[in-house]
Amino acid sequence: MIYDVHSHTWRYPDHFTETFRQQAVRMRGHELDWTTEFSKYRTTAQTADHQIKTVIFGGKARLAGLWVPDRYVAEYCKEDPEHMIPFLSLDPTQAGWRDEMVEGHQDLGMKGIKIMPMYAGFYPQDAEIDDLWSYAVVHNLPVLLHTGTTFVDQAPLDCTLPRHLDTVAIKYPDCKIIMAHLGHPYEGETVAVIRKHPNVYADISALHYRPFQLYHSLMLVQEYGVWNKLLFGTDYPVTTVDDSIRDLRSLNNMLEGTALPRLNMDEMEKMIYRDAGGILGI
Repeated sequence: MIYDVHSHTWRYPDHFTETFRQQAVRMRGHELDWTTEFSKYRTTAQTADHQIKTVIFGGKARLAGLWVPDRYVAEYCKEDPEHMIPFLSLDPTQAGWRDEMVEGHQDLGMKGIKIMPMYAGFYPQDAEIDDLWSYAVVHNLPVLLHTGTTFVDQAPLDCTLPRHLDTVAIKYPDCKIIMAHLGHPYEGETVAVIRKHPNVYADISALHYRPFQLYHSLMLVQEYGVWNKLLFGTDYPVTTVDDSIRDLRSLNNMLEGTALPRLNMDEMEKMIYRDAGGILGI
């Protein structure tokens, strides 16, 4: 079994502002096709020789210009409930977020929480959102949050620094926390946080297309002995299962003819097939 812990659904472009779409061109230099279809997701997941279960969320960040209703995500996941795991999304800067949290979990049956501190403009350790972390602990809901860079002008980078999760993990040691994208380009901070906290993990979504940076990031993981804290993810539709696995498995190829240390491919395979469902309780 492979768990993809980081995948999206939304109605593109309706769930985005025009400003967000224009700024998103900075990702690759052109506008990406961000439409999501689970049938299309499956066709780009042929590399894996095992079943795939996929965590799926939308996203809510009024500041950045993204708003996907949880009900939309829940309906999307009804297509294949055996393999699709819906997470609710919250923007704690907006009125009514506590009600949305309860509705998403108790009425819609969603299995975890996704937050986007930088995109929405808040700090994850702010006492104003203690209710979020407390609710997650009481109901055993894992919390996945964006950490790392962005293309959005108005999104404050300071809100995304992985070091902020140290404070949260100290206060809520029973909450399962996943930092997305290894916190790039602040991977050193991410490694420091996941090493010291048993309840904190990181996913490697949307990193494979910067292979030299990813090699260095995973060498940090290797040298600090935290391979076991990494979870596989794609960031679909930004990238796919097939492309992610192919490029992860070939990272050492670019080192041919050099004395640079190699990534441990046995650990890489363990990461790809890690039982995120068991770890996160989903």
